[in-house]
Amino acid sequence: MTYALEFQDLTLGYNRHPAVHRLRATIANGSLTAIVGPNGAGKSTVLKGVTGTLRPLEGRIAFGGLARNEIAYLPQQSYVDRSFPIAVADLVAAGLWRETGGFAGLRSIHRQRVAEAISEVGLEGLEKRPIRSLSGGEMQRALFARLLLQDARLVLLDEPFTAVDARTMADLIGVIRRWHGEGRTVLAVMHDFDTVRAHFPRTLMLARKLVAHGPTAQVLTAENQFRARQMCEASAQPPRYRERSAA
Repeated sequence: MTYALEFQDLTLGYNRHPAVHRLRATIANGSLTAIVGPNGAGKSTVLKGVTGTLRPLEGRIAFGGLARNEIAYLPQQSYVDRSFPIAVADLVAAGLWRETGGFAGLRSIHRQRVAEAISEVGLEGLEKRPIRSLSGGEMQRALFARLLLQDARLVLLDEPFTAVDARTMADLIGVIRRWHGEGRTVLAVMHDFDTVRAHFPRTLMLARKLVAHGPTAQVLTAENQFRARQMCEASAQPPRYRERSAA
């Protein structure tokens, strides 16, 4: 298979109301792709469709030889329960869940891999720190360390750089570039176009429907951005009803 994902006339939504309509696009194996678009464009909805959280209303998602357990997903930080009483090392070790079945199944080799992942994202010394005490940037580093241990062929990132400082963002971009260099497929919901231009070779622009998909320089044009805003504004407007004139 030459593709990781293929969206085939995909419609996704909530309570039967479409949020993404008739999406057609192919995500190549090993590609590094940003999903962009205005607020309400359906960007996060696409990732939920890939993970199986949302079932298609119409169409389908074809997986190019990928199994569900070969997909790693990083949700937005606002969806992560920071109050859960767990330490950084235990959060990261959850990335090994499919191998170990739980914390009790961790052997010395697993603990070594946890330590290496924590070191790679720059969190040495914080292994026993409860996650509720972490800053936004530290929490995102810990979540990336968990992803590292999942060793997935397809990595889905939903707004991975929200509420992180510049140093953290640079370090996490380094992790993403490593995944890309290893031939993994990375699909990330992004807002900052400068970051997309600098680090993402391909871009998929949504406005509930597909606006453009291809090399980033060809997608992030002023014309496409204007068209995307218009499409989202039009879809957000209530339907207009014509009053019948009196007979």
